[in-house]
Amino acid sequence: MTKNIAFFDSGIGGLTVLHTALQQFPEESYIYYADTLHVPYGTKSADEVRRYIFACADAIVREGADAIVIACNTATSLAVNALRSMYGIPIIGMEPAVKPAVEMNRDNDKRVLVFATALTLSQTKYNELVSRVDDEHRVDSFALPELVEWCEQLEFDPVKITAYFRSKLADLDLEQYGTVVMGCTHYPFYTPILRKMLPNHIQILDGSQGTVNHLQQRLGLGVQQQSESIKLDQEGNVSFFSSSGRTEDQDKMRIALQYLKERSL
Repeated sequence: MTKNIAFFDSGIGGLTVLHTALQQFPEESYIYYADTLHVPYGTKSADEVRRYIFACADAIVREGADAIVIACNTATSLAVNALRSMYGIPIIGMEPAVKPAVEMNRDNDKRVLVFATALTLSQTKYNELVSRVDDEHRVDSFALPELVEWCEQLEFDPVKITAYFRSKLADLDLEQYGTVVMGCTHYPFYTPILRKMLPNHIQILDGSQGTVNHLQQRLGLGVQQQSESIKLDQEGNVSFFSSSGRTEDQDKMRIALQYLKERSL
């Protein structure tokens, strides 16, 4: 029997996590819910964002979700524990892939560079994560707030984005880094552009795969055989919702998911 699995984010960023789930479990049923009335979260106060998250979670549960993936690092850090106490279904959070990044560089002298929103970087949950796994003080954190807004505008022009990355990273010695962590679910939309401008030795990680692995364990999902037609065209098993209720927001989600599918071919 298929599960009805909900993915939640402030906007379209969580589609990067949904896309990973679709690749591994194409026969499950999915809800994608975006809080488009209040995106972006990363520039707002913590209390304000919590209120938005709780309202959206109520709406998702009313849609009959068997589990909710909080496909947003900021929302996870602010509200995942409270949500788990409120609902009797699995609530899967996510966090920046700092631990695997640190482990990858354990045997060399390279550092780890984490990109995330300013709100994520300011949270106790993130700082406790870094303190717990970064005993050699290799992790540097860097906010890239503009990427969320551009992603929400479907702004993927490689010339513009490359120039932005070059400007933001101009003062960093990239040779000292071994791994870059995309610590916001919007950021992996820009991984191909970033990959082309980083030194070849730098690896890029995000938390999507680890989150989907956790989802698999919690729900007992079996990995299913995926066909090219599913990879390209499957959308019928994804229902799109937004806090605004606007049709254009749902259309944007479909466009963004198709962009991710085409990019992965």
